[in-house]
Amino acid sequence: MGFLDKLKDVAATLRRLASHWRLLAALALAVAVGAVYLERKLFPTPSAPPAVTMAKAPASGQAPASPGARDNEPQTGAPAETPGENASSQMVDVAARPVAILRGEGSWSGGLKTLSEAIAKVNAAMTQAGLAAAGRPFAAFTETNDAGFHYEAMIPVAKAPDGANVIGDGVEIGASPAGKALKFEYRGRYDDIDSTYEAITAYLDEKGLDTKNVFIEEYLTDLKSGDDDGLEVDVYVFVK
Repeated sequence: MGFLDKLKDVAATLRRLASHWRLLAALALAVAVGAVYLERKLFPTPSAPPAVTMAKAPASGQAPASPGARDNEPQTGAPAETPGENASSQMVDVAARPVAILRGEGSWSGGLKTLSEAIAKVNAAMTQAGLAAAGRPFAAFTETNDAGFHYEAMIPVAKAPDGANVIGDGVEIGASPAGKALKFEYRGRYDDIDSTYEAITAYLDEKGLDTKNVFIEEYLTDLKSGDDDGLEVDVYVFVK
């Protein structure tokens, strides 16, 4: 065999080796990709927690306090869950208390206006009846659908008055909802509160919690406009 023939044999051998190495490299890449896929399937990245913050709970058996009382109130109880660094909830016992109530319904597009006007009517009826508020106003949402909601706008009173339950303009004296609830804080524009409810819903689904058909928004600041970024709302989701 001549020198050129030997060179041709060496070149052919090198080509075969290069082909084998490319095959081995492709196999190694396929194994690596498969391992990453299986890892993500078996150990999925946890979903993002709700963008809500720790709520300071009232003592067991007490209803939500007014902002002034909350400032001096020691924190009680432990968080029910801490799903993330910037998100958590706390289980609280919400007790019934006497309230002035106005029932109604509204659409989501005009929700803030509906609720602020209802609270103003309750406040006016209380003033006319000589009743002083004993806490911040809140709204219980008793029924919701894609079009809108049914609500009960409430303001706490120190003591239910004697006599008739109706104090004027459709406002009645009754009791606020009670029971165990998860409490979340929302701070921001009312126009953006939907995103918090979506996060809360995802959190409840993740934890497998069964809820009642009622939740409460307690307004720690006045409902002014949808773009007021200074709004403070505590949300109570009642669980079974």
